[in-house]
Amino acid sequence: MKLKLDSIKDKAAWEQLGIKLPQYDIDDMKSETKKNPEWVHFGAGNIFRGFIGSLNQELLNKRLAKTGIIAAETFDFDVIDKIYSEYDNLTLSVIMDAKSNLTAEVLAGIAEGVKASDIDYLRSISAKPSLKMFSYTITEKGYAVTGTDGKLTSLAAADIANGPSLPRHAMSITASLLYHRYQNGSYPIAAVSMDNCSHNGEKLRSAVMTIAEGWVENGLAEQGFIDYLNSKVSFPWSMIDKITPRPSDKVKSQLDAMGIEGMEPIITSKGTYIAPFVNAEAAQYLVIEDSFPNGRPTLEKAGVFMTDRETVNKSETMKVTTCLNPLHTALAVYGCMLGFTSIWEETADKDLNRLIHGIAAEGIKVVVDPGIINPKEFVREVIEDRLPNPNIPDMPQRIATDTSQKVGIRYGETIKAYMESDTLDTRNLKSVSKAIAGWLRYLLAVDDSGNSFERSADPLLNELDKKLEGIKFGKPETADGRLHDILSDTAIFGINLYEAGIAGMIEEYFKKMLEGPGAVRKLLAE
Repeated sequence: MKLKLDSIKDKAAWEQLGIKLPQYDIDDMKSETKKNPEWVHFGAGNIFRGFIGSLNQELLNKRLAKTGIIAAETFDFDVIDKIYSEYDNLTLSVIMDAKSNLTAEVLAGIAEGVKASDIDYLRSISAKPSLKMFSYTITEKGYAVTGTDGKLTSLAAADIANGPSLPRHAMSITASLLYHRYQNGSYPIAAVSMDNCSHNGEKLRSAVMTIAEGWVENGLAEQGFIDYLNSKVSFPWSMIDKITPRPSDKVKSQLDAMGIEGMEPIITSKGTYIAPFVNAEAAQYLVIEDSFPNGRPTLEKAGVFMTDRETVNKSETMKVTTCLNPLHTALAVYGCMLGFTSIWEETADKDLNRLIHGIAAEGIKVVVDPGIINPKEFVREVIEDRLPNPNIPDMPQRIATDTSQKVGIRYGETIKAYMESDTLDTRNLKSVSKAIAGWLRYLLAVDDSGNSFERSADPLLNELDKKLEGIKFGKPETADGRLHDILSDTAIFGINLYEAGIAGMIEEYFKKMLEGPGAVRKLLAE
């Protein structure tokens, strides 16, 4: 039994294992996609294959769609050669719950996988009147056409100089395809970022417009192209939430035991961890601004929330400032100091579990309610079902990356809301203050036993190290007055924490965690 089109024709063998199969004619789907393509997706990785791909499968199974998704990989072409082509564009989706119950399904809703470098083929698709949407899961970095200095990156600058014919950056490829569509009928279309970042549609639009305006300024495209982008191309915002970690050896072993061959994960030449299967959690959320000028798939029939931009933004705010991300960050920094290597193990620790419950309880008092998702139920699911799942292996060391860029949103917004309230007192934000103090203590790169550890990457590490220089483990007095520049930095927290009335509490917690071996644990246990 192999993940191949010929193999899954033996339906009885697969279904005997409890593996669901496509309920539609795959050849008909591919033929219809060739004639009338409707959906091109950029970024052929795991969250696309296991989540977005499953949505289209559900629509095909229900006879609510006729075409498949054309997956275009913009970064790692090994994914197309070794995972898509090798397995006939099929994906084995494996959902693992906290009790190790496995639910598997063969997904075939991806019609084909192509390399974004095959620009002529993608242009031929982009000119089709039937095309309704481009979508993206290319990570937040994939939209960057400027550096931290605000200047164009060398790749974006080269693409602007070369014009629409030779794009290399994902945003330049998008602009080039839209330009070709403009030249061949000016048909409308939606470009939908599904990446896990706030205001993702605006990031996509801004990057595409930067490239397009550069071409117009250089005389490589006409002003009409800009008018087309402004009038006939939409850039909806979205909120996505689903954990699709690296391929699990445990899942691979279970598939081997079931008799499914060729499930070996690979590491590509660009460092992508990927396999013929995608292991993921059951929970998934996708909220999309319903702005599709050329029509769209009936995604709401597959569980997607189709709504307005304000609701998308509220859903994102709920998740990022209260119900998920603040808890993740606290577990990340404390987990590193306490020697944990997995998030799920941390949730079984009574002190850490109490901490994240406290952060959630403080935040839920000012949570932004999107109206379509119940914040209390969402955070309950996160704490009780999602984070404790041992089959979704995530590491605190990974989540601790770039924390300086996150604390302002994940904690600063709750602090601001308390300050603006007539009934709430910021001095009651004890768990949030412990989370911030924990991050500062983490920055010393000394664990709770007094041993050094390697911190995760962060663009402000050097700057923060200078401000914390001289603070010593075992000598709390060395921290006196040393946190002022950080806690008052509005660029980090979005607010001056002294003005917020909680800086003193954070300083107190920080000093307690410097008292010696076991001090971090002692603070959490109080």
